[in-house]
Order: sequence, then structure tokens, then C-alpha cells
Amino acid sequence: MTSTNPPAGPIDGASLLDEVEAFHRRFNVFPAEAGYVAVTLWDAHAHLLEAFDSTPRLAFLSPEPASGKSRALEVVETLVPRAMAAVDASAAALFRSVSGIDGGRPTILFDEIDTIFGPKAGENEQLRGFLNAGHTRGRDMYRCVGDGANQQVQGFPSFCAVAVAGLGRLPDTITTRSVIIRMRRRGFNEQVEHFRTRVHVPEGNQIRDRLAEWAEGIQEQVTGVFPDMPEGVADRPADVWEPLLAIADAAGGHWPDRAREACIALVKASRANDKGSIGIRLLSDLRDHVMCGIDRLPTIAILDRLNALDDAPWADLNGKPLDNRRLSRMLSEYVTADGDPVSSRNIKTGGAVLKGYYAVDLHDAWQRYCPPPPESPLLPLPEREHAV
Repeated sequence: MTSTNPPAGPIDGASLLDEVEAFHRRFNVFPAEAGYVAVTLWDAHAHLLEAFDSTPRLAFLSPEPASGKSRALEVVETLVPRAMAAVDASAAALFRSVSGIDGGRPTILFDEIDTIFGPKAGENEQLRGFLNAGHTRGRDMYRCVGDGANQQVQGFPSFCAVAVAGLGRLPDTITTRSVIIRMRRRGFNEQVEHFRTRVHVPEGNQIRDRLAEWAEGIQEQVTGVFPDMPEGVADRPADVWEPLLAIADAAGGHWPDRAREACIALVKASRANDKGSIGIRLLSDLRDHVMCGIDRLPTIAILDRLNALDDAPWADLNGKPLDNRRLSRMLSEYVTADGDPVSSRNIKTGGAVLKGYYAVDLHDAWQRYCPPPPESPLLPLPEREHAV
């Protein structure tokens, strides 16, 4: 007897992504619409790793506990292929899993990531190295294997999708490779369904299986594609968002536009939260608060102004205020327009000669490392004067 059921048609990618997003909305409250779009596209990208050369990390971060991070990771777990909860996994276990020895590349879900990168981290160099390396295809981790004199160097693949959740911040090397969703505690007017494992994991897995089927159908379509990026999104942020935008374009419907809106919003938020290194903070404070409109200033005056800044680290660097030696050491890491290390020079003031710094010597570093405020663009400074 022949079946009367018509053959199933191709999966509508836009409708499927709508369904993935709706599933997240049942259990998660993200701070903005961009979060739902980004997480949905990230779920889909985990099924399409072979089409891309890089995989953005997905990070649910918050300043306080009970902000929904772990729940968000649980929902992601139901939707991605070969989910591997790795909160207490050893580096050796991750190497073995990603190498395919135990059956396929996993999607690693790392809760309480602050225990790896935060103040409680301890000795986790191998895990940190693994998470750093695995965002780009072909970055193997090399280890010695074997016993005694019979040890040999062996490369272990590290390329795999990774989602993390934790308190505080991530190291810059991970942050710049991540889509960051900054979580917060739900307000009294924000309600979600209670996530019940026996009921909702099978529901999520059914959506996961259809994501896998759809991904198989668009694999060739997204492989090697370089989607149009929103204006101003380049370099590392573009690397992070290329896979997600490629998937949105393949899905069609409203997803290409929503994906680019989310990209702009989250990249902008990431930049706003990026305080940069301590060196860039020093350069920025010198430009914006200390030497603003001044062409030269003695070191003693620079230190007084820096240490007096509110909401700045200079008055308490490991228990001590910034002094002239550390200031000199930090600024010497940067160079002038002539290629010389930034260093103090003589400044004539009130009949005396004091050591200090010239704005012209810092101008090149300001231009390269500190984007000028839109309301007061940096203007070219006069040519560098010779030391007195």
C-alpha cells in the first residue's frame, strides 16, 4: 500500500529561525532584541562549522548571580549538535573530544567560566589556551604523548563552537572573538516559563534536528561566502559576525536585516564596554583629561592630574599611586611619529627646567590607539620640537 502522505518540502529557513527564537523567548529574557537574533543565529551556525574558517564564541555574562546565564546555556544545549557541558572538564578531555576520537566535533558549553578566567582561576593554562586557539580552523594544540623516552609531539584539533556563561569579564583575547550577551536579573514584569528538563529538552531537540537538516541543505550555499558587512564593522568584529550574517542571508525573510541591526547594536555595545588595556587607558586619560589643549606638561603635573581623576585606576595601582618610573615605562611602549619611544624631555617653566611630556610625541599613539571623540576630533599638531 502506498503512503498517502505527501513528501515533505524543503525547510523554510526564515520560519525555522523564527521558531528557534521563539523557543529562547519562552525561557530567556535578554536585555535587547539583538540578543535573541544573535543567539538564534549562533545556534544555527553550530550546525554549519564545516562551512566557515572561524567560529565566534557566545558569552552570557553578568555582574551578579541569578541573572539567567545558566538557563540561557541550558536552552542553547537543547538546540546545538553534540552538546558537551564542560564546567568541570579537563583539558585532556576537551582535546580528545574535539579531535573526534569519541565521535564527532562537540559544541562545548562552559558554565561558570569565571572559574577559568576570573580571580578564582588558579592553574588553568591549558584550558585557557584551548579556548583561545579553537576559534579558528587549523589552530592545533601540540602536546607530548607517550611514556618516558618514547614521547612524541602530537597535534590536537581545537576548532569547535563554544558558548560560555559566567560573572564579570572575559580576557580580551576571548572578548574580541565573542558575541557578548550581557545578562541581568529579570524585572518583576518580566515572566518566563519554568524550564522542565523532561518536557522541554525533547522539544528543543526536535528543533535541533530540523536545524541540522536545514543546515545540510544550505551547506554549499554558505561555504566560502563573504556577506556584506554593516558600515563600520571590520577587522575582528567582521570575523565574528561573518558566519552569522551568512546564515541570516541564507535564511532570507526578515533575517538579513535583523541580523545586521543586531550586529551593529552588539558591536557598538562591545566597544562601549571595552575599556582597553591599561596602556590605552593611560593614553586616553592623557589625551582627554590631562593634556587637553596643552602642548607640554611637566611629569609632576601629569602625575598630580592623573592621580586626582575620579573613576580612574592611577591613584591605586596594586596599592600604590602611579609614579614617574611607571609612567615612563608604560609610555615607552609606544612610539612617536618618528619611530622613537615616547620619553620625557626637558621643559622650561618659570626659569627652571623640568622633565615632562610633549603632546606632539603622543599624537601618533593617540591617533592609532584612541579613536577621537566625535565631538572633538584630533587635529594635526605642529612638528616635533627638538629637546631643550
